[in-house]
Amino acid sequence: MKDDAVIRFSDFSFKYFSQKEPTLHNINLTIHRGEKVLIAGPSGCGKSTLGNCINGLIPFAFKGEITGSLTVDGIETKNASLFALSAKVGTVLQDSDGQFIGLSVGEDIAFALENDLVPQETMKEKVREIAGIVDMEKYISQNPHDLSGGQKQRVSLAGVMVDDADILLFDEPLANLDPKTGKTAIELIDEISAENKTVIIIEHRLEDVLHRPVDRIILLGEGRIVMDASPDEVLASGILQEYGVREPLYLTAAKYAGSRITADMKPASIDTFDVHRIRDDLQKWYDANYIRTPEQPQETLLEIQDISFSYDGVRPTLQNVSAVIRSGEMLSIVGKNGAGKTTLASVMCGFLKPDQGKILMNGKDLSPLSISERAEYIGIVMQNPNQMISKTMIFDEVALGLVIRGMPEEEIKQKVYDVLKICGLYEFRNWPISALSFGQKKRVTIASILVLNPKILILDEPTAGQDYRHYSEIMEFLKKLNENGQTIILITHDMHL
Repeated sequence: MKDDAVIRFSDFSFKYFSQKEPTLHNINLTIHRGEKVLIAGPSGCGKSTLGNCINGLIPFAFKGEITGSLTVDGIETKNASLFALSAKVGTVLQDSDGQFIGLSVGEDIAFALENDLVPQETMKEKVREIAGIVDMEKYISQNPHDLSGGQKQRVSLAGVMVDDADILLFDEPLANLDPKTGKTAIELIDEISAENKTVIIIEHRLEDVLHRPVDRIILLGEGRIVMDASPDEVLASGILQEYGVREPLYLTAAKYAGSRITADMKPASIDTFDVHRIRDDLQKWYDANYIRTPEQPQETLLEIQDISFSYDGVRPTLQNVSAVIRSGEMLSIVGKNGAGKTTLASVMCGFLKPDQGKILMNGKDLSPLSISERAEYIGIVMQNPNQMISKTMIFDEVALGLVIRGMPEEEIKQKVYDVLKICGLYEFRNWPISALSFGQKKRVTIASILVLNPKILILDEPTAGQDYRHYSEIMEFLKKLNENGQTIILITHDMHL
């Protein structure tokens, strides 16, 4: 029988030169041609490192020590070139901004075709076709850096699709997408997989990925494969929460109701899940619980009055937006990709000047204040942590705002240590930020704002890139912070919140 293995790890381990311990330990894994595989695990478990080994970024871009063997389409990766591997493995990065090449969406999608010397007319036709598939055709002349997070992700996806690689690797493709757009992306990836492509998805959002079937789920924990099985077997095992991966919400509800989940109940999808077998459990649990009405918040803290804003002076991103945010509230701003959620937050923080309207804090107009002065009232944690980080070391990054404010050194140290413990980063306090995963970097930026104690804390997509354990820890912390009077605004796609 012909061996159809396209990726094969054999006793494979990898250690970054900057670290004492290996990130990947004794990996034995075979992925067959045409398979669609989901790699899951908590933040920092080695998922992205595993992906970077497959696409050749390790060892060619990220240096380290390799033991064992990894072959991609029959080629031993450590003996290949990055160019040769990139022709076989197309990668959509988690951080879309780090993947853009062109000055426009069209140029970025066309980049691989230009390198392949495709004739210009053929290239234009192909770019329009791919842009249409990902619903970005009307943005083809726009600068990709001006797009929303979800739109950027779609441009990155188009840039990989256009090159027609046999193996496609998606590193958290849903991190910045709203639920509807996320489902569209998964449907698109499923269509690509059906064309005999080998698809590897690295993702926290299992429920959204499983909107379409996958062949296997590979669960990583502390750099080791802890389970490699069918989706039904993995979800029935109960192992996901143990390793910091959030289960689908319908399974969480079933377990709250005391139901036992088995693989034969087909729990991998809400469409296949045999919910009739647990109907009585759910009804009893529902009847025994009720929703408490929260206490009414206090006086008005921030008032948004008739705000309008346009990036190009033609198409309004915000139009006559008015809202009242009361002291002690914890609220969410929701909407599809490109709806203006992040733009509204940027106007509130003073990063953007509105075309009309004003923002009042305790009745005082904030427009005369500088960005730094406004930051004493409103702190924001941005969607992409790489756009916030300016220091090399974790401690220095979190301490930066306090240093600028002239706080005494000992007081800074205590405040930084306190917030690092809250955010689950204390043990990494002396690490370089470059050694962290995307989710860990996200927590560093949250810590750097929390330590400043602003009156209003805005978090743009706080759960993006966070595994279930850290997601829960951050949200529990924010809940306690809110109970102590902190006003919090969440900009999110995550309806689990």
